[in-house]
Amino acid sequence: MQLNLHRLWIFMTVVECGGFSAAAQKLYLSQPSVSHQVRQLEQGLRTTLIDRSGARIRLTPEGEVMLEYARRVFLLADEAVAAIRQVSGLQTGTLVAGGTTTVGTYLLPPLLAAFRDRHPGIEIGIQVGNAQQVERGLVDGDIGVAVLAGEPSAAQLVSEPILEDRLVLITHPGHRLSSRAVVAGSAPSHTAEPEELAGELFLIREPGSSTRELQERALETWGLAAAGRTEIWGPETIKQAVAAGLGVSLLSEHCVEQELADGRLAAVAVAPVPQPRPIVLAHRRDRLLGPAEKAFIDMLRQVRSWPGINRLRSIS
Repeated sequence: MQLNLHRLWIFMTVVECGGFSAAAQKLYLSQPSVSHQVRQLEQGLRTTLIDRSGARIRLTPEGEVMLEYARRVFLLADEAVAAIRQVSGLQTGTLVAGGTTTVGTYLLPPLLAAFRDRHPGIEIGIQVGNAQQVERGLVDGDIGVAVLAGEPSAAQLVSEPILEDRLVLITHPGHRLSSRAVVAGSAPSHTAEPEELAGELFLIREPGSSTRELQERALETWGLAAAGRTEIWGPETIKQAVAAGLGVSLLSEHCVEQELADGRLAAVAVAPVPQPRPIVLAHRRDRLLGPAEKAFIDMLRQVRSWPGINRLRSIS
């Protein structure tokens, strides 16, 4: 049989929207029309792709296989469009860049603003998530290029380092160790020993975050693997919690730069200093990159330092 791509697109939209009604709204079609198109696809394949017996739709094993191939088909179609646009340069187009939480919040916006200044005709988008989410976006083709803290683990991705980032221990300004705090841009007058942190409550990132992995590694290095900890999603919430006195945390030096400068947080130097992590650009190795994606990658390769008010390298 000849596969009907229109029906395949409708099937994929139903799955991604979680139901026929939501897909119909997104596609500006009636629900009976959407249901009919999926039925026609199933009849042509002589199989059932979607189990409709429950309150929520579920893919059958055949549906799982079809969904994977559908995504590949339309990713290939997007690559065909990208190849055609290469002949028109960078006058028009779209750039969707992904970033892990810290990178996507503190590095990508100024870089994309600089890119937009150079290429005002390019539409810009940012997708931010933890490391697992961004890698999945790259693998699935939702994101063309991404900047991540740490090396990606997915075999389909290729990466290269562009910068470095390190974690610093942050406390609220009234903390007992605040007299040892590092003033932004100055050398530490005293370095705290790990045993001085015994009894502290450590606020750590959610599973799937590359920062979480480094936090766990630092605590093990300091002999504090059994220290009290609580899980908090995202660096912004952690910063607010530390400033309120809920606990201490390890976050990127760039994430806390402004708060250290204006005194809302304090950074305490602890020996041994956590090892830096690479900031890498990544994309799917078999993806045909569009002109905007190639130009953005070229710009990333020229970046020599993080934008910001201080570098905090004195903590090392």
